[in-house]
Amino acid sequence: MYKLEKTILAALLLGAFVTTEGNTQTIKKTTKPAPAVKKAPAAPAKAATTPLVLKTQMDSLSAAIGVSFANSLSSQGVSGINTEILTKTINAALKGSKTTFSPEDANAFIGSYFQKMMEEKGAVVRTEGEKFLAENKKRTGVTTTESGLQYEVIKTGDGPKPSATDKVKTHYHGTLTNGTVFDSSVDRGEPVEFPVNGVIKGWTEALQLMPVGSKWKLYIPYQLAYGERAAGPQIPAYSALVFEVELLEIIK
Repeated sequence: MYKLEKTILAALLLGAFVTTEGNTQTIKKTTKPAPAVKKAPAAPAKAATTPLVLKTQMDSLSAAIGVSFANSLSSQGVSGINTEILTKTINAALKGSKTTFSPEDANAFIGSYFQKMMEEKGAVVRTEGEKFLAENKKRTGVTTTESGLQYEVIKTGDGPKPSATDKVKTHYHGTLTNGTVFDSSVDRGEPVEFPVNGVIKGWTEALQLMPVGSKWKLYIPYQLAYGERAAGPQIPAYSALVFEVELLEIIK
């Protein structure tokens, strides 16, 4: 979920960057002329950005806020910001001048914009997941349960099956449908213990079907995973998930 308050605060703080930046001086670099050569001249190099001179702690804070704000927008997938409008609006708001949006209308527009953006991204992710699962269920060896959970048996154990109230120890390796790894106890080298009914629905269902000692590959639709919400920066909303799960033991 987009953190609206944090972004609005960052936008307000950026005003310090805009105001302070106007008062800073820049360093002009001088370069020695290139020696004359008989060969055709090379294409002119792009001019490097002249660095700011940060004279005070507030100058440094202003520059840091600018970087943080820009990175925040980038991490949210926002590009093409009209910096001229942005800086003029911030300066006007800081001076108490009239702005296009009232604070309330600005907050409403930002919330609406990012909600629409998340819905559009979610629709793409959901469609990709549904297509993946539709094709995957056709493969030999893949079983689909009534809930829509798909699993593939890699190894069958000979131990008991846990109940929903049991605590189990497992090793797992989790990826998105495109193969991107988002979590792996296998990579960490540390198995994990948790109650069967304390995890996502797809895991809870699968674990109760697995004898101890089994290793299965699970293909979990978004409804049985994290649903319509994202789970950290690596798992987008509406994501179908893939896990290799090894049930090591039931903890007594």
